[in-house]
Amino acid sequence: MSGDEELERKFGDRSEWKRIIQRKYAQSFIDTKEFKGYITLLNTIKVAKPSWVNYGEKSVCIVDDGYLWLQQFPLEKNHSVTTMFDANGEIVQWYIDICYKNSIENNVPYLDDLYLDIVLLPTGEVIVKDTDELEEAYSNGMINKSLYDLAWEELNHLKALITNNHFELIKLSNQHKDILIDKLN
Repeated sequence: MSGDEELERKFGDRSEWKRIIQRKYAQSFIDTKEFKGYITLLNTIKVAKPSWVNYGEKSVCIVDDGYLWLQQFPLEKNHSVTTMFDANGEIVQWYIDICYKNSIENNVPYLDDLYLDIVLLPTGEVIVKDTDELEEAYSNGMINKSLYDLAWEELNHLKALITNNHFELIKLSNQHKDILIDKLN
């Protein structure tokens, strides 16, 4: 980054999220052949109200009492994956943030968001989100050409991996959740 850009920083503990009345949270650093980075798990024990999103005709509940949000922050990658599990432990969606970087601040993992997102539903449906936000950020000078190009390159790379069933990070969702489930405090 040239220093002029202001990217939104999103933290794994989601401490700013007022919708959650009661929570449990855990995080860990993993360094294996398949994954190197931070993982976080947020258990939304009690929420003020459920959160639903619409994808065309489909309506998906992404937050309610007892949901789990696993976030994977792979180091030296330009994406982060949030796997949303319902109260029964079923995956409702994967939400992939395209980002400038993943890192840690005050012992909490974060990503610097590059606007573009991919939603992957358990049905295999892929939805690209927030292209308008990226275009606006670029045209308003909030990001430079290099970051703009990086966002599109990462999005296209991940879409190809998903299409060919080669995006390994989502295959680790349950395993990573299981690592943290006993650490929830």
